[in-house]
Amino acid sequence: KATVSVLYWMQRRLARGLHNKMSVGFKYLTQVEAADLDDRLMGEEGGYSVDQLMELAGLSCATAIEKEYPQREKKFVVVCGPGNNGGDGLVAARHLTQFGYKGVTVVYPKEPKLDLYCRLIKQVKNHNVEVMTSLPSPTPDTIYVDAIFGFSFKPPMREPYASSVAAMKATSLPVIAIDIPSGWDVEKGDINKEGLPPTMLISLTAPKLCAATFKGTHYLGGRFTPPGFHPNVPQYPSNTGSSQILKLSSL
Repeated sequence: KATVSVLYWMQRRLARGLHNKMSVGFKYLTQVEAADLDDRLMGEEGGYSVDQLMELAGLSCATAIEKEYPQREKKFVVVCGPGNNGGDGLVAARHLTQFGYKGVTVVYPKEPKLDLYCRLIKQVKNHNVEVMTSLPSPTPDTIYVDAIFGFSFKPPMREPYASSVAAMKATSLPVIAIDIPSGWDVEKGDINKEGLPPTMLISLTAPKLCAATFKGTHYLGGRFTPPGFHPNVPQYPSNTGSSQILKLSSL
């Protein structure tokens, strides 16, 4: 009976896993497809504003990070670029502090020019998050959050971000990449071996082609795309309920 019970449990687990994969049914987006989807979401068809999408994306990133690193004593250094990926990082940093993490630091190397990013930096400062222009000295319990380059990135990396990527790589500390690991080709991955080697990837809206080569912990976030809006955008299984994230590497 025990053997039968174990076999039944394994069959049920396998069936559930296959059902989840079929339910999610994701395909990887090309760089052009990712940009087109973003434009549609923020255009007349989608009706979203950029700060709405940024808030939802950043919240999902913070949620995924909390799922993998629930210990509140963890120290996160969120390194932000000048565009939307950096905005996602700023939102994530704010939510991490709201979740109870005390050791959150933001690195924002260049003074922002757009009002949106000025307001996002003001928000994290209002939550007592230190904002620096260069990487602080790492400690053994430092975890980097890579929010430098997103799906619009085209090589080569330029300063001051190239130095930040090199410095993070030199430490061998854990890296959580938001949407695209910095330095990676959006479709081909880390072809020049100059990019960050993340231990965790949080794809937003849908995984990009480079994620096909990633073998670590992989989450999906950014749950805001209307049903049927794009054929390659994953649909969250019904059993995820109100969760803003889906762990793709466990499917």
